[in-house]
Amino acid sequence: MDDSDRVASSKVPAVTLGFWMIKILATTLGETGGDTVSMTMDLGYLIGTAIFLAPLILLVVAQIGARKFHPFLYWATIVASTTAGTTMADFADRSLGIGYAGGSLVLLVLVLGSLWLWKATLGKVSTDDIHTPHAELFYWVTITFSQTLGTALGDWAADDGGLGYLGGAAVFGGALAVVALLYFTTKVSRIVLFWIAFVLTRPLGATVGDFLDKPLEHGGLDLSRPLASLVLAAAIVILILVLPQRPGRHPASATIGDAA
Repeated sequence: MDDSDRVASSKVPAVTLGFWMIKILATTLGETGGDTVSMTMDLGYLIGTAIFLAPLILLVVAQIGARKFHPFLYWATIVASTTAGTTMADFADRSLGIGYAGGSLVLLVLVLGSLWLWKATLGKVSTDDIHTPHAELFYWVTITFSQTLGTALGDWAADDGGLGYLGGAAVFGGALAVVALLYFTTKVSRIVLFWIAFVLTRPLGATVGDFLDKPLEHGGLDLSRPLASLVLAAAIVILILVLPQRPGRHPASATIGDAA
């Protein structure tokens, strides 16, 4: 298979500035959407997780069954993973009582374990070559773990870390800028940088989402969670329609083993 066939068969979008813009909006929507179900609707974290896991599983099955890249299907699956990640992280951190630091540590182990198993099973971890069912399954499992990890990190920084929502957003935004600098100025493995950036966009979105909908006395703007979620969803749809959405090679052709 030559490079043109490989890119054409990819079922994930090329990583561009537009990709990261939509990803950050999707993670913010995941926070406000997850909180809408678990808090505003008062259904709790466990029921909220069950509600979001069902469409996530269906969308992953549809994504794996699709024969080519479909922008709306891909981003709907991303949104489903980030809303499920919100309620799963909150359930682990708060309902199970392991705390934000404990939840972050557990989820980091799960992300690293998923990547290790991916490489051990398929021989490489390459996010520019997602077109086989096995690769897609590892891709979406790792993404869901990373979204959940990002939620726990965001809550840990804003609450236990004492940074507040805007402070946490500034820290994670700055960390993303460092990752971008490493990408453009070093030869650090692109796959490593991709997953670091993917994880970091989640706490950035989580802290921004919390800033939008948390009460004024807690440092938020106290905006309506359902309304904020609808606005974010509309913005995502507009960006998908306006920005080029094409299947393409991720800037991650190196494998994890190449980073050593």
